Amino acid sequence: MSDRIKAGIWVQAQLRICDMNFISAMVVRKGDPDAGSVLLKLNRFNEGCAVLTPVTTIEGERGWMHGLKDGYVDERTCDAYIIRQTERDPDLWVIEIEDPKKQYELDAELVQ
Repeated sequence: MSDRIKAGIWVQAQLRICDMNFISAMVVRKGDPDAGSVLLKLNRFNEGCAVLTPVTTIEGERGWMHGLKDGYVDERTCDAYIIRQTERDPDLWVIEIEDPKKQYELDAELVQ
């Protein structure tokens, strides 16, 4: 049996964490509340945007990886990537976090 948290609950927790820390966060696309995966769009404005995708690390732990090889890019590039991913996976959630002060902390390791 998997110990995985349902996507809808995880999304609500992230929105609450952001709200408590005065970080703007919103659900851009709602996916399957039980089994959907989540993409994070981190908008750092002047530094650009990044799309993070969930991964399983080599140790079997939860982690995050840049969806785009260049990391932080212009917002249009991120949005195009997100559109391609949502066309492939109708259960996908997308959360956008506006974080120009770099306050948002991932809940797992960023795998390089």
